[in-house]
Amino acid sequence: MANHRIPWEQYFMMQALVISQRSTCNRALVGSVLVKDKRIIGTGYNGSVTGQAHCDDVGHQMVDGHCVRTIHSEMNTLIQCAKNGVSTLNTEIYVTHFPCYNCTKALIQAGIKRVNYFFDYRDNPLAVDLLKKTGVEVNQIKLDSSYVQNLVEEIGQNEV
Repeated sequence: MANHRIPWEQYFMMQALVISQRSTCNRALVGSVLVKDKRIIGTGYNGSVTGQAHCDDVGHQMVDGHCVRTIHSEMNTLIQCAKNGVSTLNTEIYVTHFPCYNCTKALIQAGIKRVNYFFDYRDNPLAVDLLKKTGVEVNQIKLDSSYVQNLVEEIGQNEV
């Protein structure tokens, strides 16, 4: 039997893609996973402040061409760690979309050492430059569809 274990990068990025499906603002379904020593320590998605209306339910709150109702996925991930007292120092984030400039600043300040992303999305030149200047690694991950296919096949073979 072939090795069915998925590589870590593929595993964490797939998690971010699944988490993005909880986003409550359809302008950008973004999910992220914060990882330390190959362990997930936090997750997040684009969503409104807890207990407040969601874009999907009441529409977007637009200011200068941006929906400001939601908190970005990366910020929600950092906030989750802060609420739970989990250090973000020397971690890496897997995020579905290249981070905006404000999220980039927060990630760097929180001690993230590597940004892994799937989609190029309005890659802000200021964010790109800041990541370079601060020595944060940037890695675009492309999914290998064979891992998804293998997953479906192996699960199907093990049905009772």
